[in-house]
Amino acid sequence: MAKVIRGLIFVVDDNIDTDQIIPAEYLTLVPSKPDEYEKLGSYALVGLPERYGSFIEPGEMKSRYHIIVAGENFGCGSSREHAPIALGASGVMAVVAQSYARIFFRNCSATGELYPWESVERLCELFETGQEVTIDFAAEQLINHTLGKTYALKPLGEVGPVIDAGGIFNYARAAGMIAR
Repeated sequence: MAKVIRGLIFVVDDNIDTDQIIPAEYLTLVPSKPDEYEKLGSYALVGLPERYGSFIEPGEMKSRYHIIVAGENFGCGSSREHAPIALGASGVMAVVAQSYARIFFRNCSATGELYPWESVERLCELFETGQEVTIDFAAEQLINHTLGKTYALKPLGEVGPVIDAGGIFNYARAAGMIAR
C-alpha cells in the first residue's frame, strides 16, 4: 500500500521561526520523558500572531491539524531541535512549505518527527486552515479535497527513509552504521 497522510491543514505564511513554533520558555521540557514530550506538543505554535487562530484548542494536548502548509523559510531562527519535536508531539505528521530554513529541515530528518515536503507552487496563498488534504508519497502530490485540486510536491529524496526509520540514529542502527 502506498504511503499517504490525510488530514486537516493549518496554514501560515513566510518566515515562521522556531520561537513561534516553540517559544524559548518551553525548552526546559525534556522530550525523552513521555509526559514532557506530550506537554511540549501542547505548546506548539503558541508563539504565532493571533491572526492565525488557535493551532491547539484550549484544554487540549494535541492539534486537530496533522499537516501544516507554509510559505518560504519555514523554521528559520535558532537551531533548536525542539521545534520539529514540538510539532510532532502535537500530532503534526508533515509540513508542506515553499522552502525551509536548512537547520529546521535537517532537524526534521534527525529527529524523525515529521516529513518536510516542499511545494512547487505557493500553496499558503491558495489554501485555508481547516481544509482537508492528502499527501500521496508515491505520486509526490498534495490533493486538496476541499478545492478538488492536486498540486505537485518536490521529491523528499534521501530524508524520507531516515524519517521512516524514526530519525538518524534509528536509521543508522538499522543500516548497520552504528551498533544496536
